Amino acid sequence: MNRKILAIIILFFIPILPIISTAETANLRGIDTPNDNGGSIILEWEVDTEFPRIKSYRIFRSEVTIGDMKPIGNAEPGVNRYIDNKVTRGKGYYYIIQTIYNDGVVANSPMIGPVVPKAQWFDKSLLPTAGGVLIISGILIFFIYHAKSGKKLTIRRIPGLEAIDEAIGRATEMGKSILYVSGIGGIRSMATIASMNILSRISRMAAEYETPLLVPCSDPVVMNIEREIIRNAHMDAGRPDTYRQENVFFITEEQFAYAAAVDGMIIREKPAAIFYMGAFMAESLILAEVGNVSGTIQVAGTDSITQLPFFIASCDYTLMGEELYAASAYLSKDPLLLGSLKGQDIGKLIVIACIIIGVILQLLGYQWFTNLFR
Repeated sequence: MNRKILAIIILFFIPILPIISTAETANLRGIDTPNDNGGSIILEWEVDTEFPRIKSYRIFRSEVTIGDMKPIGNAEPGVNRYIDNKVTRGKGYYYIIQTIYNDGVVANSPMIGPVVPKAQWFDKSLLPTAGGVLIISGILIFFIYHAKSGKKLTIRRIPGLEAIDEAIGRATEMGKSILYVSGIGGIRSMATIASMNILSRISRMAAEYETPLLVPCSDPVVMNIEREIIRNAHMDAGRPDTYRQENVFFITEEQFAYAAAVDGMIIREKPAAIFYMGAFMAESLILAEVGNVSGTIQVAGTDSITQLPFFIASCDYTLMGEELYAASAYLSKDPLLLGSLKGQDIGKLIVIACIIIGVILQLLGYQWFTNLFR
């Protein structure tokens, strides 16, 4: 009877034994994750994919050679890679991968280790990005020194900025005031910061021509900054006595209440020139339409794509997007700013050329160029 039982057991396990030996998790290896700060380890293994009876894989880890192996994760059938993100930099770890079959059979891999996660000084995957930064920086430095040497840089003409002198001259001839609206953005807004540079130029010209400049504000912080800018502009023009602090005043932080107050000023004061420079939202058309009806020359500038159509339709001149940021270099003619502006334009042309080259190579089936920027 015992022989019969033994024969039955052997016949039962014969089909399973090849599965255990062949499908056993083989060639398990652990490597430190490249280009990281030492916070993960990559486990990879090879499995015979001809056996569909695999249910899952279970990953065990220990910090000592012989010790309690604790499960840290699972992997689905067909997966041969696992990333352990819960490790400490500089500490060694030991691993075992356990293959679990649908019929309950379990096969363990040999233990590997110690695998030590380490931090890398450089992320090699970002080398193309570093190369691009160095190229753009070199172009900027070249054009800055080129401008400082006294050589003339060709900058595209921006009609909206050239119209500033015309608008201020018109206000002076008519004996009327100038209205400057810097929008509803705070001082952290890039458009508001760019607006301050334009305000400096306008306030200096207004001081030289003794033309009243009215600046209603929707932010108290921006109001104080604008007061300082206008005061300094009057001092630079040699006319500190013409500065009027009460002409730069706070109205409200409420969007449409601010727009209604400014519209009331336009109707009552009837300024000869209005400048809308900064961050604007839905109030842009409300402001510009009232100025348009009053017959005032209007120059607007914003980086808000959704509001540009309203300014284009209602104002005489409009600075679109980056033209607002380029205003300080365009108006001041400072070599540092002009060189920086020219270098940025060349950098944009390089980026556009890379995009075109990447699209063409991708269509032709070559992916190595686009992979450089992944």
